[in-house]
Amino acid sequence: MASTGGLKVVAQGDREIVMTRVFDAPRTMVFEAWTKPELLKRWLLGPPGWTMTVCEVDLRVGGAYRFVWRRDRVAGDAETPHTMGMGGVYREITAPARLVSTEEFDDAWYPGNALNTLEMIEKDGKTTLVNTVLYDSREARDGVLKSPMEQGVAASYDRLADLLAKAETR
Repeated sequence: MASTGGLKVVAQGDREIVMTRVFDAPRTMVFEAWTKPELLKRWLLGPPGWTMTVCEVDLRVGGAYRFVWRRDRVAGDAETPHTMGMGGVYREITAPARLVSTEEFDDAWYPGNALNTLEMIEKDGKTTLVNTVLYDSREARDGVLKSPMEQGVAASYDRLADLLAKAETR
């Protein structure tokens, strides 16, 4: 079971990025992959070389989540090992269709914070995932668009598609 399409990333309005991808799986499975730590740790990793060392989810309105990733140094890479942490609070949970949460990085790489709205729309056993990220400013949104964020999200969503395929065949 493979994804039926690649990641689409578009700027919307002055402060939003909308990321869309279709997964060949029911939305209950996609929702679980977004909300269960044992599944998140398997796919939400960004580009190759990263691992998730902390994955905490208190899935309730007002509950918090916390993720920490680590990238070890690879041969030929002058950078030291790197750790990146972020977290937020769930503002809305409508299982299995919608998650709304805040987003704040420990070492902010864009100014301000963001609000993530995940919508999962199922049709004929396939789920269209729409992730709308609202930033505090146009400057923040434009900075994120210029970063390698799209490649990291695409790599994570490819892993999510693989995870969903394996879960379907169990």
